Amino acid sequence: MKDKLLLFLFRYGAIIVIIGVIAFFTIRLDYFFTGSNIADILRSISIVTFVAIGVTFSLIVDGFDLSVGSTVSLTTVVTAAMMIWYEMPLAVVIIVPIITGAAIGLLNALFIVKFRIPDLLATLAVMYIIAGIHKTYTKGYSIYNHMQFQDGTKAPGRMSDAFLTIGQGEFYIGSFSIPIPVLLMIAAVVAAHVLLSYSRFGRQMYMTGGNEEAARLSGIRVKHIRTWAYVLSGICASIGGILYASRVGTGQIDAGAPLLMEAVAAVFVGFSVFGAGKPNILGTFVGSVLIGVLVNGLTMMNLQYYTHDIVKGTVLILALAVTFYVVQRSRRA
Repeated sequence: MKDKLLLFLFRYGAIIVIIGVIAFFTIRLDYFFTGSNIADILRSISIVTFVAIGVTFSLIVDGFDLSVGSTVSLTTVVTAAMMIWYEMPLAVVIIVPIITGAAIGLLNALFIVKFRIPDLLATLAVMYIIAGIHKTYTKGYSIYNHMQFQDGTKAPGRMSDAFLTIGQGEFYIGSFSIPIPVLLMIAAVVAAHVLLSYSRFGRQMYMTGGNEEAARLSGIRVKHIRTWAYVLSGICASIGGILYASRVGTGQIDAGAPLLMEAVAAVFVGFSVFGAGKPNILGTFVGSVLIGVLVNGLTMMNLQYYTHDIVKGTVLILALAVTFYVVQRSRRA
């Protein structure tokens, strides 16, 4: 009975917790379970979901990308600077940050795949490098419309309405509207899930992470696969940075710092969704929803912001405890 209960919690615990949390907040808060608030929750998790998808790619190949938060920060200020300082067209403003994210992924892969530096140490170093670059680039200032420079001049540009629509706009179907960031998030989740579950590349990623030597002996180009995993991680983080800049309308320094831990929490909570026991996109999305619901409900209850981390940490440790306990028992069996 004990083993059956643990297996049930392992498979459905995260779903049950989400339902329980939603029920609790719905009873306590009059305006929690409304269409507008649900849309706000989904909009709020869109950025962290993109970052978490990137972390998922790195974990699948038995790595860990700690640089995603700094990548978000850098691409956020690059996006804002290109539009406000240099008045670049929208296409360039979107493409250049994505290329920047891919370049950061390649840098991580160079240290990890080529020089064989442990992934945690390599991405930690890159995290500090990128954090220093984006602060040096902005001289420690956030970027906003027509900002004033130290020499007394003002920036010539501003965030265009077309760009702000990406993070703040709504897609209307009759009288029903869906936030555009939510549509982008759903498209990314579906695309990543299909890539990992139904493509040869996805299967090779899981094989590489499961046993790199066996994957290599079976003909898989493991270095190539691991490199692409970190490039995809950087691209996902850069899209999160673009969405962040579009949502707040400024280029804020250290914008991605808190997103790293939330993304990691979402990914590890996802380990236990439907008994996966491994990184997976649907589980990551469920983990993001859980964190988003918790933050939204706690905020509506007027709890101090610094108590949110206690709740998120408690949820994460419970999810990890059940996940790894069941996985270890299964391996011993």
